[in-house]
Amino acid sequence: MKASAPYLLRRLMLGATLLASGCNTMAPPRAEVACSSTLPPGIALSADGQTASTNLSVLTFNIEGLSWPARSGRGPSLAKIGAHLAAMRSVGSAPDVVLFQEMFSDAAKRAVLASGYPAIASGPHRTTRARGSTREKLPGRSSLKRGEIGIHAFGSGLAIASRYAIVDTDRRAYGRKSCAGFDCLSNKGIALARIEVPGVPSLIDVYDTHMNSRGASGAPAARNLAAHDRQALEASEFIDRTHDDATPLIFGGDFNMRHSEERWGNFSRYQSLALVHRVCVDPASGCEVRMSWDGDEPWMDTQDLQFFWPGDGVRIRPVRVEALFDGRPGSPQLSDHDGFLVTYELRWKASETRVPGCRVMPSTLAPAR
Repeated sequence: MKASAPYLLRRLMLGATLLASGCNTMAPPRAEVACSSTLPPGIALSADGQTASTNLSVLTFNIEGLSWPARSGRGPSLAKIGAHLAAMRSVGSAPDVVLFQEMFSDAAKRAVLASGYPAIASGPHRTTRARGSTREKLPGRSSLKRGEIGIHAFGSGLAIASRYAIVDTDRRAYGRKSCAGFDCLSNKGIALARIEVPGVPSLIDVYDTHMNSRGASGAPAARNLAAHDRQALEASEFIDRTHDDATPLIFGGDFNMRHSEERWGNFSRYQSLALVHRVCVDPASGCEVRMSWDGDEPWMDTQDLQFFWPGDGVRIRPVRVEALFDGRPGSPQLSDHDGFLVTYELRWKASETRVPGCRVMPSTLAPAR
């Protein structure tokens, strides 16, 4: 649906307000937890003792943390998000990893910190240098009235929170020619947190992104489609640069591809990762579906997705999918998105289970800026 003029004006005012105040900066990353002090997960052995396995749960959640005047009155709900996750952590039922999007406002940043996760890594900041794959102009003309002002008013809004140690990070901001409309006010991009799960012989690469919107961007369809296509390419390039195919990978976020065959087609040209929805919709997959899915292609009905790569020494597969913060009893609906929670099984040779202690690993990533 086409955005109304008053709505577009409010979004433009948001950018001007943030630029003038200079107060909307990314919360500092908090990743001080040491792998030596992390409580290990439960590890199960197969009947023949040859393989070991454990589970890793990953939530992707757009918390609707926009600042006034684009949103107002979000403070109480955001505070409840942080408190609810903290309460889940206190009883051991919280996701192991949370991929946050739209962590823009101060209330949103406080909510992420209040969740109590000991390791938190942020995505691109407002001043992180944008790295595009092309300098070609997007279709149509840029417009100051829809926020294409050439200056980022705030950061990516991304954060990765983990109960386990984050031993390495990297981030990439999408190019200045790779955004359309009001999305250009945010320095959108992709973030990586490399996670150490005690006992598991391989690190786990976890990526988070939030890609260009459609109608909410205020940009014409051809323009926002081309921006999304460029971001898909740049995300793929970033993953290729930072990831070793021998290592398990999880890639989640708000991909803004709901009901768009064109966006899915473009995105799929650059990615060979397995889609959790596509695996779990198959009854023979062994993946338990604890949420309502309509039709044969439920991935077309949501913006919130997770992809994965199995790795070599450690195999990974989704074994359960469910909604969180969806309005069910004990799961309050506190955002315009439900959370999408995936539980993965990690499996490896039992003889390769790591003994207690931290691996010595020089950084293989470019310094995050």
